[in-house]
Amino acid sequence: MPSMDLSPKPEDYILQGPVFNPIVPYITSIFGSLAPGKMVSIQGATPVEAERFQVDFQAGSSLAPRADIGLHFNPRFRSRPYTICNSLSNGLWMEEVKFPHLPLKSGDSFLLLFLFEQDHVKVSVNGQHYLQYMFSLPLERMNTLRISGDVILRAIAFFPKNPFDIYRTEYPVAPHLFKSRAVLDVPLSQLLPESLRPRDTVTVRGLVRQDPKEFCISLKKDPSHVSLSFRVCFTDQTVSWRSFSDRGQESRGTVAEGFPFHPQRYFELLFLCQEDHLQLALNGTPLGPPCIPHPATDAITELAVEGDVVLYSTQMRSSLPSCSAAALKIQR
Repeated sequence: MPSMDLSPKPEDYILQGPVFNPIVPYITSIFGSLAPGKMVSIQGATPVEAERFQVDFQAGSSLAPRADIGLHFNPRFRSRPYTICNSLSNGLWMEEVKFPHLPLKSGDSFLLLFLFEQDHVKVSVNGQHYLQYMFSLPLERMNTLRISGDVILRAIAFFPKNPFDIYRTEYPVAPHLFKSRAVLDVPLSQLLPESLRPRDTVTVRGLVRQDPKEFCISLKKDPSHVSLSFRVCFTDQTVSWRSFSDRGQESRGTVAEGFPFHPQRYFELLFLCQEDHLQLALNGTPLGPPCIPHPATDAITELAVEGDVVLYSTQMRSSLPSCSAAALKIQR
């Protein structure tokens, strides 16, 4: 029997880009449907006079007959705000579940994060876990997102699962994404909240510009000393890395045989630091060799980005629970 080729294919690196300031009601297809570990974030605000809004993850967009809904998330703002969750099957609502103590009131800004597993979803509000709901609709059928009601939307983003994080430790926190912000202008030089440790991650999210030549992401010991650089060149369609030891020794290599980057396409690039090597993931799929050698991470204190990209967020997550607050300071 011939062996199966399990190496990533170009389509494995395609990631649905964020949407900024959409008009309500808003409906969109979810590329590839939902899958265990996939997260969806919604940034927005509720008007002062808001009574309710709803977020529906559903099977298609049919109105007659009405599409099945796997998750109907319905915050209601009364004297004591609460949320109703439900599912719709063949035009009939299932038994609704009421979640009291909604940490949100009319007039508030919010960041909702939905983490999907095979048979349930977890929802956090502004970085705090709020509820868990079991749904009956198969996860792969939920291919459409619909938002309506008394809400102002700022951004909607689809985050792939971290292929190196089987315990979903990134939940319940998600980064705020910004289409334009001075602190994310490229070229970017940004101090990390603390030096990197094993199991720490650095994530860069952005959009490749039109007619790009190249861009480079570097992890630095200080402004004049690069520990590791990751370069994407569109001229010769190569993705490469270079690392430098404290003694000046250089290592280099090619990250991927194919070329997974494209003009005007959104990307999420994750760097996972280990004791003596680095692992990369692009849009939730491991990228390149399983181990890229690099110098000691405790010397890395700075992130730099230059070239033909627009940045939406940068984020460091610490492996130490006591450092979780500091790890969020790099989010923009």
